[in-house]
Amino acid sequence: MSYRTEFPRARLYAALMALVASAVMAQTSALIVLDAWVRHVPGSDVAAAYLTLRNPTTKPITVMSIESPVAENAMIHETKTVGGQSQMRPHEQLVIAPGETVKFEPGGLHVMLMGVKQAAAVGESIPLVLVLADGTRVQVAAVVRPLSVQ
Repeated sequence: MSYRTEFPRARLYAALMALVASAVMAQTSALIVLDAWVRHVPGSDVAAAYLTLRNPTTKPITVMSIESPVAENAMIHETKTVGGQSQMRPHEQLVIAPGETVKFEPGGLHVMLMGVKQAAAVGESIPLVLVLADGTRVQVAAVVRPLSVQ
């Protein structure tokens, strides 16, 4: 091959590699997850997980679903008091506005883990995966805390 055909190919290859690198970097989520934890409930196949989500970007971030390999089903729920009675309802998706912080906490938003397959001891971590609207999957380790911790 001559210099005339090799140099354009090298430039094309470099451009393709830059495109691939930017696509890989675009899959990295800007969503910040803080203080993820699960309340320890011995002998139960249901658990609640709590965390704080922060969107530092200028665009909304949508959490479409949540998964966990230790539970048959995981979903975002919200507890509200209506007419003096506590009611829990599922969220189909959660939109976090630009600059907003959303706190999952007892008595409010939480991740409901149903059909928990294996008990976790206090101090262990339970893996959660937040699935975003753009296809990004955010891995989270939620630390198991004692039942008495709020």
